[in-house]
Amino acid sequence: MLATGLALTAQFSQAAEENSSWLALSKKELKKVETYATGYKDFIHKARTEISFVDETVKLVEAQGFKPLKSDSVLTPGARFYDVNRGRAMNLIVIGEKPLTQGVRIVGSHIDSPRIELKGRPLYEKEGFALVQTYIHGGIKNYQWVNIPLALVGHVDKKDGSRVKISIGLDADDPVFMVPDLAPHVDQEYRKRSNREVIKKEELDAIIASKPGKKSKVKQQVIAYLKAEYGISLADLVSAELALVPAMKPRDVGIDRALIAAYGQDDKLAAYASVKAILEQETPEYTAMAFLVDNEEVGNINNTGAKSTYLVDLISEMLYLNKGGDYNDHFLRQALKNTKVISTDVNPGVNPNWPGVWDLGNAPRLGQGVNLKLYGGGFNANSEYIAWTRSYLDKADILWQTSTYKGKASGGTIGSSLSKDNMEVIDFGVPVLSIHSPYALSSKVDIYSLYRAMSAFYRY
Repeated sequence: MLATGLALTAQFSQAAEENSSWLALSKKELKKVETYATGYKDFIHKARTEISFVDETVKLVEAQGFKPLKSDSVLTPGARFYDVNRGRAMNLIVIGEKPLTQGVRIVGSHIDSPRIELKGRPLYEKEGFALVQTYIHGGIKNYQWVNIPLALVGHVDKKDGSRVKISIGLDADDPVFMVPDLAPHVDQEYRKRSNREVIKKEELDAIIASKPGKKSKVKQQVIAYLKAEYGISLADLVSAELALVPAMKPRDVGIDRALIAAYGQDDKLAAYASVKAILEQETPEYTAMAFLVDNEEVGNINNTGAKSTYLVDLISEMLYLNKGGDYNDHFLRQALKNTKVISTDVNPGVNPNWPGVWDLGNAPRLGQGVNLKLYGGGFNANSEYIAWTRSYLDKADILWQTSTYKGKASGGTIGSSLSKDNMEVIDFGVPVLSIHSPYALSSKVDIYSLYRAMSAFYRY
């Protein structure tokens, strides 16, 4: 049995090398991969949360001629619009030649990522340190978030309607914050904790200050700093959205620089690709939309998540702009039924240290391009839509692979929320290592392939 297992492993390893997307690229294409990767790293360093992602995207697309969708906008073929939902979700739109009732081409991605958030009344003092109480957004392994530099990002909304933006830790000269771990010299009583309990959620409180004043404790020093620097009080933090995110910049990995290590690649990797792909659409046959949505990591909830009516409402508004008084719900239902969607999100790739967690014959590997997610259990796209997807990927010479979890059926990301409105939806993305950790790994050639796949989808 051991010999057979080793032979199979060798067989799959050889197949992995032979199917590498790197080997299919010309020198010119390799330069494009590097150019794309550089832009991607610069963007996600600034776009740490859904709000900053929306802000950075608005800057990017306005420079490319996109304008806000308004009640008097004229939807002529080739017109370029964007629409922002409460600063936390948005759509980019390029009007196509065919009527909206014949369907839309939508790429949907989520722009929130797992992180540590501050509670409404976070500040307290303990053992001479000022700390902030926290909870988590999304699924993380708590122990991965200690002993690393953290940045504090977000905003505070005040009762007078003003908003104060905060970003500390991303610039090279900024201070950072940290959740300290126990040293091995004193942790004997804690060593029997299980994997997920090595650090408990309530132990992810970060140090933000430690120097008292001559006549005040550390906590009072922090309160005074917030007042002097930002004009905010402790009470204002109740109406704040502040997060602690990894402060490390994206970096190349390996002597060949083939991989990227960065925070937030789930799923800003796919969201950035959808933005870049729609920017190059001029006048597509079908109206193209990039749907960037919040709160996937916590169940697609709230009015900025995929379960809200925002996307359908927006398509309805676009139909109304075209048809005016002739608009009725039947037109909307026609448009939704004829719409095709890619729900894009990253997924775990084969880890060389733990290949056994995958059925290797159905496993996605870094460097082998986009992967179609075949979940099983009723979660798959229908076979005819999968065949249609294979067709445009092959015509565009985009390498693809498939992904199925070992021994179970499992659905994911925002696709099910969109398919309930009778749109045709398929899930695909690219494999990533160390998902939901502070510093995940992606392949440059995969993220470039995903962008090309989205561009081909918009045109097909």
